[in-house]
This record gives sequence, structure tokens and C-alpha cells, in this order.
Amino acid sequence: MGSYQKFYDQSITQPDAFWASQAARIDWVKPFRKVCDFSKPPFARWFVGGETNICYNAIDRHLATRADQNALVWISSEVEQTKKYTYRDLFDEVNRFAAVLKTLGVGKGDRVLIYMPMIPEAVFAMLATVRIGAIHSVVFGGFAAASLAARIDDAQPKVMITADAGSRMGKIIPLKPLTDESIKLSRSPPKYVVIVNRGLDKGMSTIPGRDMDYSVLRNKHLDDVVPCEWVESSHPSYILYTSGTTGKPKGVQRDTGGYAVALAASMPNIFATQPGQVYFCTSDIGWVVGHSYIIYAPLINGSTTIMYDGLPIRPDAGVWWNIVEQYKVSVMFSSPTAIRVLKKHDPAYLKKYDVSSLRYLFLAGEPLDQPTSDWIEKGLGVKVIDNYWQTETGWPILSAEPGIEETPRKLGSPSFASYGYKLKLKHEETGRQVGPNEKGVLCIVPPLPPGCMSTIWGDDARFVKTYFTTFKDEQVYTTFDWATCDADGYYFIMGRTDDVINVAGHRLGTREIEEAVQMHSNIAEVAVIGVADQLKGQVPVAFAVVKDTSKIGTPALAAAHEKEVMAMVDKELGAIGRPSHVYFVTLLPKTRSGKLLRRAIQALCEGRDTGDLTTMEDPAALEQLKAAIAK
Repeated sequence: MGSYQKFYDQSITQPDAFWASQAARIDWVKPFRKVCDFSKPPFARWFVGGETNICYNAIDRHLATRADQNALVWISSEVEQTKKYTYRDLFDEVNRFAAVLKTLGVGKGDRVLIYMPMIPEAVFAMLATVRIGAIHSVVFGGFAAASLAARIDDAQPKVMITADAGSRMGKIIPLKPLTDESIKLSRSPPKYVVIVNRGLDKGMSTIPGRDMDYSVLRNKHLDDVVPCEWVESSHPSYILYTSGTTGKPKGVQRDTGGYAVALAASMPNIFATQPGQVYFCTSDIGWVVGHSYIIYAPLINGSTTIMYDGLPIRPDAGVWWNIVEQYKVSVMFSSPTAIRVLKKHDPAYLKKYDVSSLRYLFLAGEPLDQPTSDWIEKGLGVKVIDNYWQTETGWPILSAEPGIEETPRKLGSPSFASYGYKLKLKHEETGRQVGPNEKGVLCIVPPLPPGCMSTIWGDDARFVKTYFTTFKDEQVYTTFDWATCDADGYYFIMGRTDDVINVAGHRLGTREIEEAVQMHSNIAEVAVIGVADQLKGQVPVAFAVVKDTSKIGTPALAAAHEKEVMAMVDKELGAIGRPSHVYFVTLLPKTRSGKLLRRAIQALCEGRDTGDLTTMEDPAALEQLKAAIAK
């Protein structure tokens, strides 16, 4: 590990020199005068005074050398279409979208909310927004109107971009009605809604004066070229909402220069991908992995990025490997959940296509189990690399770095700290640094490296309180994940310390789900916890105290009531937040001070020892839970 170790050590002991060298990977219209300003901890400003533009680095600068190379290949198994865009094509489409936004009054610092399916226009919209110095906030298309409204109110976008509909397993999912409902619920509605009409929702209605047809607007700007807005490195590029321990989602704010540098460095160093090579990330643009590794990082790197709209088993479980063969994919990025889904299908699909171009399969989002890793590695004959990071960091905290050195990998471990991350494992109560193989809370010693969140949108105080006040002895960023580190420096992630659960790589706050459950008129109180699941990593499970027990008096009534509660969650959050089970009880296990015994409830659901319960107010509560689960 000499080469990796030397590289990592330089990033920690000589951070200014290290990051200045990595900053040369992007183009600056004005050089930075200082690498890092950490004069107001924990806030860090990277590449101070430097001016750049992410869209320029992702598109414009490549036109001289790779204008005719594919930049974006969109493949949809949902609508059975494929579209290819060269860097020149992408330049033209992004400029058209940028011109549309400018005619609607969007300028530097304005917010644009994007609520779209996995279609090329979503990519154009994101790149066009940062091209003109505006700030995008992409909301996952699976969220319901109430969740969307909360994000509208926080970001206060001038323009919202959506589509008539998306598709899932061939079923049309209208988005425009959800958009309309969210705007009705919002206190700060956008002035305009731009609609990409795919012709999927034949009954879509529009509101004159507010709703705009993108194709009509686009045709007015076919030959427009919109100059890039050069922004200072710390200028926000986007807001991406992530769940927290309170019901209100946190708007992770990302800068421009630091993010561009971090992504530019990660492609060759971590993902071992060179310009011109094909990179295939199977995520959704509504999540951070989609932002970083479907769009920005591959394009900044000068690679071809594959954007896939569909499921890994449609039309069959070989669809991804067909793409790898057809486009000579070099590196893939997916999730353990997706591979576990494929494990349920005929392994012959792994051998059906020529995947010899594929050198690495990176997996992240939730812990990777050994059987799944073994199955896909042997089936494809490709190296699997587990990595770990968060919406807040924007790129991997832990990972092997084959672009620097081919290091041995340990199953169950996302390897070691990525360059730039100074990590500590701290004892939950005392704050001391724990020893080898001893469980601790994974923390990052600030300043956070380039590319990490700069603050919470509109709430600096919440940024400090949420992430930097867990330990009193020193100000460190808390990931809220348990981990151990062995004598060789390999980390093992062991789960959350807080009330955020990880469902197939999607982080959900239990409080958000609890608030949605309590919208039901017969629910007095509820506890939602994350329970281990073989396929998804975790699933939410709800224990609800009902007001009127007669409404759940028979198994049939209880089942009907459970469906009502689940429908309420669908309405408030979307199906992504739906509990796998809703158990009805008359009381919940709490301490004598009124605190819910969440870990005991979780242990009970997972068949583990519930631990010390001497502080529990009423033991009958736990017995009720046991009986409910047994039924």
C-alpha cells in the first residue's frame, strides 16, 4: 500500500499543496488566491477567489478535443428508446435550455427545482442551471406532493421543471398532477412550470400563464449560445435534500469549485476511469450518486456516461450486461440492493454477454454482504469495490483507490480513508479515540475536504448543530454511523447511531415517516424503526397506538386499517417511505422519562437481545410488541 499511503499522507499533511495540484484538473477563468480558508470553523471555503463554471468544465472545454465523442447515452427499457448525444450535441441542448431559463427570468443565485424522470432533458436542465450561475434542486420523482411542497418552500425556486409522466415497469406514473398539488400546498410557489411533454399522460392539464411547454420554448432558441456565468468557487451549485432526525429535510448545499475539483480527481484516482472511456452509473439523478456519477464527474472527466431509465430486470436480468457489451463500459457503479435483486434470477444472464471491457464494479449505498459480493464477482469475472459515503460528502469517504494502487480488499469492508479525509473513530460517551476493532462513531476531522457540503441551505446554525456538536471534546463532523477499523486500516461500517434508516441506499428519517403515519385520524402515537432486510438492507416498520381499538377488532379490520395507514404514507411521502408492516398496539415501550426505547424495539424485530430494560416504564408494552410481531 506504499503508493496509496504516500498519496493519502500528502493529502493530510500537506493539504494545500495536494489540493492545489488536484485543482489543475479543471479550468479556472480566474486563479484562486488561497487553497482553503478555515478561519471560521467548521465552515471551509475551498479555492478562495478562483472563478470557474461547472457546465464549462463538463462540456465547453471538451469541444476542442472530443466534440464528436458520445457524452451522454440515454437508454430506456421503459419506453424502449435510446438516444445518443455527443459533446457538441450536449452543448447545443444545454444552451437551448439555458436560453429558456434566462427568458423566464432565471439568473445568478436563483433556484430551479427539477422534478423529473430519468430522461435526457433532466440532464440538460441541471447543466443549464449551473451554466447561468443559478442553483438547482433535484427532487426524486418518487416523492409525493407534500414532500415536494416542503422542498419548494425551503428552496423557493423561481422556476420548476417537470414532465407529464414517468414510467415504472411499463406503468405510467403522472408527475404533473403531483406538481400541481405540491404548488397548491406550497407557501412559495414558483412563477413558472416548464413541462417536458413526453406524450405519456394523455389527460395532462395545464394552467395558462404559469405552465410552459418545453418543446415550444426550445424551438425559439435552437441556435442560441448562452455564455457561462463565471462564479467564485464558493458559489452554490445545487441544493439536495436529505433526511434527518427531524421531520424537516436538510438542504445540503454544495459549492462550485471544490465540488468540480473533487469529482475531477475522483474519476482517475478512485474510479480508475480515463477520458474517452465509458462509465455506467445505475443510480437516479434524484440522489447524490446520480448528481456526482451520472452527470458531473464523468462529463468533467471527458468520459461517456450511460444514463439508464428502467429496472435491472426489464426486459430481463441481462439488460445491464447487454449495455456493457454494446457500449464497451469500462467501470460501473451500482448498489448492493440491485445486485441482490439480480441474484434472484438465472445466473446464466451473467455469462450471456461479453463484459470483458468491464474492469471494476463499484457498489455503495448500504453494507455489502459477502455472498452478494462473491456471487457477482465470480459471475461476471470482474473486481468488486465496496465504497462508503453520504449525500453530505458528495464523493467517497472510504474506498479502495485502484487508480492510485491496486490494494488487497477485505470482504465486508469499504477499505480505507479516501485521500483528503482525516478520520477518527470516537467512543460514543467519552469521545476518546477507540482502538483497533473497537466500535466507535465515524467522524471526519475538519475542514471537510473539497466537494463536501458547505452548509445547510439557509441555516448555518443547523449545519453546526447537526453535524459538529456530538462530541464536547473537539469539533468533528459526525457521520452518525458506527464503524470499526482493524489493525491494517480497513474500516467496517456497522449501522446508524441516529434515527435515519437506509432503504436500498435511500436515507429516510424515521420522524418523517412517523409524521406521515400520524396524519391518519385514528393514530394517536407511532414509533418507526429500521429493521434489517436481506434485500434492501433495512425496511421501515411502524408500531402505532390507535385511538379507537374497535376499528382494529378483527384481523380483517386490522389489515384494512394497515392499508389505510400505508396509503397515508404514500400520499404524504411517496411509496419510498411506506412501512413494510404497521403493527397496532395500545402502548409503546418507553423509559420512565418518556423516551422511546427504539433500539429495544429494533432488537425485538430482528430477533436479538433487547439489552438492559431496567429503565422501562411498563414491561407490558414490550410484551404487546412481541405478540403483535408473532401474529
